[in-house]
Amino acid sequence: MPIDPDAQRELQALIRGGFEDRHRIIEILTEEMYEPGELDAAEVEHALDAAIRAHEESKIGWPAITDCDRLDATFDALGQRGIIALQNAGYTQSDGYDDVISEHQEAADPDRFFGYCFFHGQDLARAIEGGGLFLAFGPLDASKEDIEGPRVGELVAEELRRAGFEVRWNGSFQQRIHVPAFDWKRR
Repeated sequence: MPIDPDAQRELQALIRGGFEDRHRIIEILTEEMYEPGELDAAEVEHALDAAIRAHEESKIGWPAITDCDRLDATFDALGQRGIIALQNAGYTQSDGYDDVISEHQEAADPDRFFGYCFFHGQDLARAIEGGGLFLAFGPLDASKEDIEGPRVGELVAEELRRAGFEVRWNGSFQQRIHVPAFDWKRR
């Protein structure tokens, strides 16, 4: 018996997201998203393997450089400019901020960073579904959000535009940056 449509959608999103391997996807579905025993592990594995094969076949028609490739380059450039840039950072905004703090604390040279940029799991799901990509940003020192937040946002927007993305943002710290036309294709 195939897995239910909701589980199938979750499975597809995890594959298309490109951040989890086969073992982790099985674990997420059979132990985290659903109660243990709620989904048959063999059915999940069967559905997953079929979906992975189909996803791999779809890559044949992808452009040489995808939006995800350009986003990777953008996040690397932000790191070079002193901004901790994380992809798929937690599931919510607060999770993402916690990941930024951890990354900063573990950095070999934490003093070189002054800002952050990330998207979280809910942002990823929206991007996969065609809703564009939202990015959180700001200064590492929360007491400087109103003054330094827009500066960090400008750097993020600048790098996104340099990579060829359309950016929608009102220039304030109170609004996240949106890349409306993002075609999620992660290899």
